[in-house]
Order: sequence, then C-alpha cells, then structure tokens
Amino acid sequence: MNHLSSPRAASDSWSAVPGSLCQLGESPFWHPVEQRLYWVDIAGRALLRWVPGDARVERWEMPSEPGCIAPARMAGVASGLVVALRDRICHADEWGGALREVARLPIDASTQRANDGKCDALGRFWVGTVHEPVSGARQPVAGLYCVDLRDAADVSVRLMLDGVATANGLAWSPDGARMYWSDTPQHAIRVWDCDAQREPVGDARVFHAFAAKPAGWQPGMAGYGGRPDGAVVDAAGNYWCAMYEGARVLQLSPQGSVIAEFAMPVQCPTMPCLGGAEGDTLFVTSASHGRAAQELANLPASGQVLHRVVGVASLPVRWCTLGV
Repeated sequence: MNHLSSPRAASDSWSAVPGSLCQLGESPFWHPVEQRLYWVDIAGRALLRWVPGDARVERWEMPSEPGCIAPARMAGVASGLVVALRDRICHADEWGGALREVARLPIDASTQRANDGKCDALGRFWVGTVHEPVSGARQPVAGLYCVDLRDAADVSVRLMLDGVATANGLAWSPDGARMYWSDTPQHAIRVWDCDAQREPVGDARVFHAFAAKPAGWQPGMAGYGGRPDGAVVDAAGNYWCAMYEGARVLQLSPQGSVIAEFAMPVQCPTMPCLGGAEGDTLFVTSASHGRAAQELANLPASGQVLHRVVGVASLPVRWCTLGV
C-alpha cells in the first residue's frame, strides 16, 4: 500500500463523490443489497445516499442532528433504516418515509446528542453520545448505549460505558471477541475483551495512543497527526481510523501497530468504511463545519466523501434487527 505524507500528495489518489459536500459527514456504510453508499451530515441535519456512477447524491432532511445510521431488517427482510437523531432512535421503512420513534436515549438533549454508532452481530444498535454544552468545554459525561429493538414489546436501552466527552471509533473484531472505542479528545483508542453477547467485560486496554495537539498548533503546521475519530474493521481484523485534523486515515493491525497511512486532501476526515462492488473501496467522510476559510480554500475537498480502491476485503455491514 502507498504511504503518503501530505494532503496535497494525496490529492490525485482520491476521487470525490459528486455533490457530496457536507458540513459534518459521518457514519458511512455500504448497503450490500442496494449497492449504495449511505452516510449522514450531522450539522446539516440530513441523510445522504449515492450509487457509484450517478452524478448526484440523494439528500433527505432530518428534524434534528442524525448521529449515525444503520440498515434495518424485520423478520429477515430489509426494512429501511434506523437513525439515531439527537436523543431518539427512529425507524423509517423506506427512504424519505415517516420516521417512527422506537427508543429514547436517557440523555439531556440540551447538552448531549447521539454521535458515532453501529450495529453488532446480534442486530443491536450501539450509539455513542457527545457532550456539546452551549458554553464551556466538553466534559466526560457522555457514554455508549446498547439499543435492543429485537423484541418490539421489550425494547431496552442500556448504558454500557461512560466517562467520555466525544464517543467515537466503535468497532468489533471479526469474531466479536474484542470491541474498540475511543474518546476523541483523549487521543487514545481503547479495546475491551467481549463476552458471547459481544459486550465489553473487564477493564479496557490502550490499543493505540496518539500525541496530543501541541499548544499553538494551526492547520498547515507540522507536528500534529490528529486525533482518532470514526473507524471500521476489515475482514483481516485490521482497524481503520480517521484522524480528525490529521489529514490522514490509518490502518492499524490487531496488535495496534500502524500498517499503512493514507494522506488525504482534507484536514478533517471523520469516518471510513469499506465497500463498493468488489468490497475493496475505502470511503471516507469529512468535515467543513467550523473550519477556517483559508483551510477550506487550500483544501476544497473538505466536507466531501472521498474514495479510493485499497485492495483490502471488507466485512459486510451489520443490520439492525427490528421486532414485529
């Protein structure tokens, strides 16, 4: 694999999804049945989807910020999407259809919202939150919730982990024996051993730690590699992580060592996924929201979804199972 060293060096190695500009792109997944890419624009309050080869992206406006999405199925049949809006989980049985609330997150929606999340192999929707106070710094009061919708008469929402400011990087090893999760401001990815229910047990270990942002650092300066944002695990068990403000995506081995680094023509990649017709295309969402005008001028791909073939096999996306 190519090891690239700067956003500009990477600019001719990536292609942008046409019309994919977002304020805060996140939660991409490849739909294996529809052969489409889905993702969200959190700050732009919308869901988006695209078929490779199409010249346009479909956009569906949401009533509040969508933190993450997943494909849904009921009785083994595809049934639209589940979406984590600010403090509630909704189901839509078709694109653009009615949003039906199926669960609530037990959070203060004035200071927290849903963020990174995905489904496990059992069909449960795991949703992390982020602390976003109107004023003041983020505090470690956010958490990770397991939303179980498999029995419509007995929906459960359980707090699984807490003590973070910005929940990100959720992923499981292919066999489900390990779970990864990070608190982006802490610059560290952690890993837990899991039981037969794919739930974390015992204490976390540091999977990979990154250097903190140096005082006075500004985009364009050397000396900072970014902080871990969204992630995905490939079929070989390697962990792919978007490095926010680091202009790169890293591929880490199951032991936590860096296998490859892919520089990007954006300062703030947010989350990768693997998919495409052959299952070996890397898609990466990015952010433009809150970024300086000069940065956006220098890196005009900011906020778009970028993709390139990496020759690595993907794992199929996990579905959310809905009870009837």
